[in-house]
Amino acid sequence: MLNPKHIFVAIGLLLWSIPNFGQKTKVYGVITDKITKETIPFATISFKGTKTGTTSDIDGNYLLESYYSSDSIIVSFIGYAPKTIGIKKDQSQKVNIALATSEKILTEFVVEASKKDENPAHALIKKVIDNKKINNRVKLDAYEYEVYNKIEFDINNLDEKFMNRKVFQKFDFVFDMIDSTDEKPYLPIFIIESLSDYHYRRKPEEKKEIIKATKISGPENESISQYLGDMYQNINLYDNTMYIFGRQFISPTNNNMLLHYKLYLTDSGYIDNNWCYKLEFMPKRKSDLAFVGEMWVHDTTYAVKVFEASIAGDANINFINSYRIKQTFEQVEDEVWMMTLDETIADINPLENDKQKGFYGRKTTSYKNFVINKPRDDEFYNGTDILVLDSVQNKSSEFWDEQRHIKLTEKENKIYYMIDTVKNLPIVKTYIDVIQTLVTGYKVLGPIELGPYSSIYSYNPIEGHRFSAGIQTSNDFSTQIMFKGNVAYGLTDEKWKYNLGTKFFISKSKKPRRLVDIKYVNDVTQFDRQLFEPYSQNIISSFLRRNPYNKLINLKGLRVHYFHEWFEGFSNSISVSNYNIKALGDVLTFSKTQGPVTSSVNSLYNSEITLGMRFAKDEKFVSGEFNRISLGSAKPIFELDASFGVKGVLNSGYDYQKVKFGVKDRVLLGYWGIFRYDLEIGKLWGTVPFPFLFIHNGNETWGYNNNDFNAMNIGEFMSDEYVSLSVAHYFGGVFLNRIPLLRKLKWRELVTGKIVYGRLNDRHAQVLDLPSFSSSLSDKPYAEVSAGIENIFKVVRVDAIWRLTYLDNNAQDISVLRFGIRAKLQFEF
Repeated sequence: MLNPKHIFVAIGLLLWSIPNFGQKTKVYGVITDKITKETIPFATISFKGTKTGTTSDIDGNYLLESYYSSDSIIVSFIGYAPKTIGIKKDQSQKVNIALATSEKILTEFVVEASKKDENPAHALIKKVIDNKKINNRVKLDAYEYEVYNKIEFDINNLDEKFMNRKVFQKFDFVFDMIDSTDEKPYLPIFIIESLSDYHYRRKPEEKKEIIKATKISGPENESISQYLGDMYQNINLYDNTMYIFGRQFISPTNNNMLLHYKLYLTDSGYIDNNWCYKLEFMPKRKSDLAFVGEMWVHDTTYAVKVFEASIAGDANINFINSYRIKQTFEQVEDEVWMMTLDETIADINPLENDKQKGFYGRKTTSYKNFVINKPRDDEFYNGTDILVLDSVQNKSSEFWDEQRHIKLTEKENKIYYMIDTVKNLPIVKTYIDVIQTLVTGYKVLGPIELGPYSSIYSYNPIEGHRFSAGIQTSNDFSTQIMFKGNVAYGLTDEKWKYNLGTKFFISKSKKPRRLVDIKYVNDVTQFDRQLFEPYSQNIISSFLRRNPYNKLINLKGLRVHYFHEWFEGFSNSISVSNYNIKALGDVLTFSKTQGPVTSSVNSLYNSEITLGMRFAKDEKFVSGEFNRISLGSAKPIFELDASFGVKGVLNSGYDYQKVKFGVKDRVLLGYWGIFRYDLEIGKLWGTVPFPFLFIHNGNETWGYNNNDFNAMNIGEFMSDEYVSLSVAHYFGGVFLNRIPLLRKLKWRELVTGKIVYGRLNDRHAQVLDLPSFSSSLSDKPYAEVSAGIENIFKVVRVDAIWRLTYLDNNAQDISVLRFGIRAKLQFEF
């Protein structure tokens, strides 16, 4: 058996980390004369190498505390020899100091640069980096503030020809809202405002945001409100990398920024009564994900006062003509710097052509009413970390006029009315319908939706030419319950198939998310896939294959699934299902051999209960009314599923227990890209026919699938206990950007590796023979590696795949793929 002890030890070593934050250093005591023991008033005490200091009082007592400390203090007074004493950083300590009189008279001294010919900009940025932990708000035990957000989307590059179209004649007044003050004339089409209170506590770490008010141009959608606060939209300048549009940009305060940026000290002056130095920066290398810009640095604390930058014009990023960011910071308490204003604007253009119409995305965020180091108790943080208050969208104009941090201009005040008019323009409605159909695959017709269009036609040898049509209720029908159905017909087997289902919420946004999903299925599917989960057939997967699509079963049964999200990132589920499956065709068969006799088995009946758990700390989602897309988590994601076969219930014939545990993570490596891993462990107890074993997912299409073994055949390997690991490193163009002829293509390199090792007990053959094309992994692990290039024509990824083991595992007419080229479409910035 596989030893889980070693696996969990490996997991622990992989995930272990200890955070380190800057704390206040406090030193106090009495300054005395070494000989007379008399106290010395007005002596100077400072942290060595800093500008932070104090003086002793009339009785010689002193107190020196600061985030900006060093590992020693210097004490001096006229007539006495200066003294340096070592201290412990980030602690409170009493240090009494005795000074000895000096035998020397004050003499002339000269200040020299610490390093000959050192660039003063380099010396300054090193101070900024050294003090990052102190100036970063994460050092604080707790903080709170009020956040005002304004997000706006505009169509830009509008010209006279476009505005003079006949379709706009009755609505030409909307063009009065065009703003020509920017590089490109633009017309606002969407605007959102929000007001919230954000709370943070460091130990134990907790976050909570209370959305108090939202104002949205367009349809009122309560689920949108939770994504308008500060949790989803904050970029921290002091991080080594800044995650923008799914890409890692090297921060100008990166610990190794001098390897990536040219830096110049160009100016100095007062900003809000703070004496600051101006640093200008630009990337050292073309195509690096870096910035061009400037920052003003406070001369005493080395905190950034103002940061203003734009993405370098030749950076390896798609669909973005330009991106500008400006952040302003204030010292809200002694030695506590907080961002007070965050302004960003992105010029988004799918064609990356300055002459074509595109979009501006603008975000303005203001912060005020700061509360520092007054942590709330545990009870305050109970429940969801994003709380949307009642009636957030029903605030009056008077409320917004009073509560906005930044007053709207007269033109901005008219935008809400104008946008509601624009969205009803026939041409705008047509654009929206087309985009929605392309993205979702469904055409909305009032209370119903037709689709998905990708599955209208497909082909397989069992059904022949297959035609399918589906219908489901839309949000106009209800945002709490959905009904859906699908029907399909094969011209070869001349049989009808269908799916019926409903899903409805018990609670949705303000309470824990609780959803019930009921499905009845009578349809054809691939036998190695998870039953009752979508695995659509389409025209591309039907024909772009290296082997026929003929390892199919007919699934007929009912599943009731309940999902309960306790808080965002942690959920449980329970599924109860009863079904029977039947092998189709000649390649996949259900048969049982007893001595010299082999008999066929018509159908397999099963009843199963599955319990699920998923934990992804701080995971965020973008949600529709029923479905949502994960934006990922900065922490590892853990999943655990336990299934139980219930023999004797509704003709079920099998008693078993099946457990699968998985952990996956995305590790951001800054300049060197992104590393992903996915580790799985599975174990089955009991005796079952092969369709209920762990069937490792193979791929026989010409398309690359991230979740499959792409050089493995469908159903080639099965196990009743296994461990698998998948790793991928996305370099993002680190190497190809160095080649002048390839730099403009913006190609990005990646490598992957996948391995699985398992065992299969002979007892399962007593129930049902294994297919002739299947075997176990008892001899050795299965492994494959690949090297690929993504971002070809901005949307194509191509991988070269090498199979490393079981190179002669041919069966019947199914050959092994030793080497292959695979491709996929993907849309990434």
